[in-house]
Amino acid sequence: MGKTYDRIDGRLRSFIEEQKVFFVATAPLAADGHVNLSPKGRAGTLAVLDEQTVAYLDFGGSGAETIAHLRENGRITLMWCAFDGPPNVVRVHGRGEAVFRDDPRWTELVRHFPGQADAAGLRAIVLVEARRISDTCGYAVPFMDYRAERTLHADYFGRKTDDEFAAYCERKEHVGSSLDGLPALPLPLPPLPA
Repeated sequence: MGKTYDRIDGRLRSFIEEQKVFFVATAPLAADGHVNLSPKGRAGTLAVLDEQTVAYLDFGGSGAETIAHLRENGRITLMWCAFDGPPNVVRVHGRGEAVFRDDPRWTELVRHFPGQADAAGLRAIVLVEARRISDTCGYAVPFMDYRAERTLHADYFGRKTDDEFAAYCERKEHVGSSLDGLPALPLPLPPLPA
């Protein structure tokens, strides 16, 4: 049976920090807008900042729907599933905010991600303030074995200078604006702080 919690601590925090993958869901306010669901999983890119706040690093890729939705309305849900060990699903429903490279908070926030301050393709830090924290049984989630990190994303963007990455972002159709035309990643992309 599912339970709700006042904070992310103890068992919940350990569970979240041990998972290799999590999912992010957002949606625009428009009833006919595109709901977005994204898997996340690069090692070292998620941090529980305190009992009410989770953050993860946002990287370049196919689009910027999550950023656009957060800029419009801030609604976000994060979900972790146990693919091994005891069955469990944890959700954090909350208010999210994208912190961009030129934000004065950037330098302090990126310290929560050791070794990632100049990670290839890094464009934002997503902060999530938990409004509802819950878990459910996860009895129907299958067992799956973790083998290794995929390095393709880091390798691809690692071959680009930060200026080349900024140019890449400007060329992508749904980075500056979402599928629904909402403002997404501010362009031109500010340089990474030194």
